[in-house]
Amino acid sequence: MGSYFRFSKAFVVLGLAFTVLTQAQSQPWSLLEAPNDLTLKLIRDPVTLSLASTDYGHIVHDNPFAIFSPSSISDISLLINFSNSLAIPFTIAPRGQAHSVNGQAMANDGVVVNMTELNGFRNGAGIVVVSDGRTNAPYADVGGEQIWIDVLHATLEHGLTPLSWTDYLFLSVGGTLSNAGISGQSFRFGPQISNVHELDVVTGKGDLVTCSSENNSELFYAVLGGLGQFGIITRARIALGPAPTRVKWLRLLYNDFSAFSADQEHLISLNGRNDTIAADYVEGFLLLNQPPLDLSSFPAPDQPRVTSLVTQYGIIYIIELVKYYDNSTQEHVDEDVKVLVEGLKFVPTFMFEKDASYEEFLNRVHADELFLTSQGLWDVPHPWLNLFVPGSRISDFDEGVFKGIILKQNITAGVAIIYPMNRSKWNDQMSAVTPNEDVFYTVSLLHSTGFDKVEEFQAQNQQILKFCKDAGIEIKQYLPQNKTRNEWIKQFGSKWKTFQERKNQFDPNRILSPGQRIFN
Repeated sequence: MGSYFRFSKAFVVLGLAFTVLTQAQSQPWSLLEAPNDLTLKLIRDPVTLSLASTDYGHIVHDNPFAIFSPSSISDISLLINFSNSLAIPFTIAPRGQAHSVNGQAMANDGVVVNMTELNGFRNGAGIVVVSDGRTNAPYADVGGEQIWIDVLHATLEHGLTPLSWTDYLFLSVGGTLSNAGISGQSFRFGPQISNVHELDVVTGKGDLVTCSSENNSELFYAVLGGLGQFGIITRARIALGPAPTRVKWLRLLYNDFSAFSADQEHLISLNGRNDTIAADYVEGFLLLNQPPLDLSSFPAPDQPRVTSLVTQYGIIYIIELVKYYDNSTQEHVDEDVKVLVEGLKFVPTFMFEKDASYEEFLNRVHADELFLTSQGLWDVPHPWLNLFVPGSRISDFDEGVFKGIILKQNITAGVAIIYPMNRSKWNDQMSAVTPNEDVFYTVSLLHSTGFDKVEEFQAQNQQILKFCKDAGIEIKQYLPQNKTRNEWIKQFGSKWKTFQERKNQFDPNRILSPGQRIFN
């Protein structure tokens, strides 16, 4: 047995060596051609290459030719300029936290830029909060490699906070701004890309450009939601507002989808930035009569009756509603909450309330991460599907997908999230695309599964996409996973021509973010 394992290990090492040799032979360029400043920062050891060949999805595995560890922003420009100088440029993919699920941060036979290395270059100044009273609009200048949980901590020290979030905070700023950055605050403040004043971007030409809605606006709008196709975000100026200290966190249970969606849409109609009556966060999710039924977020004494409700109706829809408060508003927050829920048609007695700190609420997913990691259930395949569904067709989606596919197939393992947003909070000049309706829904099917079940979930995802196509539901994918040119053209719709023109303008050799598979 011992000799067998020694042989197997030797075979693996030999295989890795052969892979590296084969990759080297397949490259149209050599490390010897690179400037000395680059050569020292290009890493090719098999272990490091392997780490960059996967992501949170654990489904796509693309091996890069090298990992680049920049020690300054100019290093990134130098790398891009070197690629463009070659007869056949190599592709380049920035990698922050690699929380993509379909290889979007990979570069097969290209170079992956380890953005986290810029933390050393920043020397502790990756997040600079400006709140000195000289401006009426406080902001934070944040490195693209920084993660949102650190932004939260830095701004809270000044009594400030970004206005819009993602549900999970251990994501890089550059990564979420390259997509949109959405959560239950988006109905009111828009996605994260709607809360950016200014960017520093290294374009696909190697130029370092500062851009905003007033200066170099074409690049600014291209990069926000641009899936990394036009430049690498190295700094973002994020809008801030006063930070609350605590939240009232409600869950309202529904057995009727029409009542659920009508109440969600009512809640997001109260969306003025200074509207004291408005909710601060509105999301929703499903409880399906499928094992395992996770009721850990409900009080233990109420879990049996929640189980009974789910068993009776098959699907229970839950509105997650949050109202922020602080010392100055504490006296009337309960009355504000009462006004918010008045007239809502949830199942009587099935309203659950929790009081939590603002940070505890925003960082709620991290507790799940720690638990799942301890159980070996975090670093598993995630065949996710994220969609934007037109509000006019959300009932058809419920009947055809939630009830007609997911509930019937009984393979659900993960979280199903559904909540509406207001299109008026999105800037149509940006690259991000949404359905062309005033209200549209985010539907996120966040599957977690074993490696043996990935194909089953992928097949279900394709069935859902086919249902939408056959039913004429004009969905848009969020964190899209399109495979063909026609699918990408349909995804961008009327924006496709502009998207192409911007690619030609800012990344004419098509070297950036090849893992999106748009132009490669």
